[in-house]
Amino acid sequence: MRRLWGILIAWLLSLAFALNTGRELAWNIFYLLTAIIVLSALWAYANVNWVRVGRFTRARRAQVGKLAEEQFEVRNLSRLPKLWLEVRDFSTLPGHHASRVVSSLNGRRHERWIVRTLCQQRGRFMLGPLTLTSGDPLGLFRFSRTLPATSPIVVYPITVDIPAFNPPIGILTGGDAMRRRTHYVTTNVSGVRDYEPGDSFNRIHWRSVARTGRLVVKEFELDPTADLWLIVDMDRNVHVKAPWHPVERNEGPAILWKESRRDITLAPSTAEYEVSVAASLARHFIMRNRSVGMVMHSRHREVIQADRGERQLTKILETLAVIEPLGNIPFSQVLTGEGQSLSRHTTLIVITSSPDVTWVAALRDLQRRGVYSVAVVVDAASFGPSLPSAPVLTELLASGIVSYLVKRGDRLNESLTLPAQSRT
Repeated sequence: MRRLWGILIAWLLSLAFALNTGRELAWNIFYLLTAIIVLSALWAYANVNWVRVGRFTRARRAQVGKLAEEQFEVRNLSRLPKLWLEVRDFSTLPGHHASRVVSSLNGRRHERWIVRTLCQQRGRFMLGPLTLTSGDPLGLFRFSRTLPATSPIVVYPITVDIPAFNPPIGILTGGDAMRRRTHYVTTNVSGVRDYEPGDSFNRIHWRSVARTGRLVVKEFELDPTADLWLIVDMDRNVHVKAPWHPVERNEGPAILWKESRRDITLAPSTAEYEVSVAASLARHFIMRNRSVGMVMHSRHREVIQADRGERQLTKILETLAVIEPLGNIPFSQVLTGEGQSLSRHTTLIVITSSPDVTWVAALRDLQRRGVYSVAVVVDAASFGPSLPSAPVLTELLASGIVSYLVKRGDRLNESLTLPAQSRT
């Protein structure tokens, strides 16, 4: 800007000098300065135009502990070279440094680069917009052009492999067959029917085929085991968090690819730990063909009906990715209200950081009704000023309810493997 003001003042002085003296040299200086200003402005304007910038995202879904990858391309559509171009990215994804300066881009050429970002925070973020900036060789003018196109990306919470979790799959409480047909292959065969195009070959009942001489397939019913429900406490009054910022990763792409999930540190927040525990447990049981549902009371009541399969896991992870602790209903009231719709032999896993022992009484009442209950307690006192969780664990032990304790800095796979009653 100082250079521009300087040359404009020189241009005005040369014009005044030429008008007062009328000399040819003075007019030549004036014409020279005028040509420099005009050509510099045109050069800077042309640098940010006739340029196409594209960004290509490999996937609109990522997960904490994994890499989000984008490829950028800057293409010069004109025959004139671009001296330099600054591509500035305004994405909201933490740690996503996609800005770059492209130098010496010849006519009809392009330049590409890949940006890999290690995701450290769950949520829904925006990729873009972009701002393209350039100028002239003398640095007199600087023009910018905004590319407002944006695209969302959802970062799922981290999930860990749990070696074992009580109750084991083999001894989960069950009941009578539910008499509901399902497209899953289960242990309950309800009958047979003729083969139809699209039926899997593992459904063929070969004894019926040998007896009838035509293809016959089996029909299945749901397993006689009850559904499993996760209830996550999103009461704003019990959650504790400490200041935290994502760690800046200055290593190159090759180093980022070697990042291990065990190097990811969860944000020091009870809500983040609860969400990660819920995501890990949902994945643990769905991968074992369990029917899993989830309930949370945040700003609104969030309910995901019990179901199986990868699609169900995706629904749960997408909900957990954006949930925030904005509820104002005590967890004991949530358990009492939601427990009315739970049938006998349902397995209930509650995840909470509430130090109030009243929710244990509500869980104990559900246990008397035949609802098998497990509690995962996130110790809020390890995150900041809060009441200790020892009275809650004592009350759970006295009620005969299996409980797990998770503290700040714990590895979730270890904390969710050994019950709190077995830990010294």
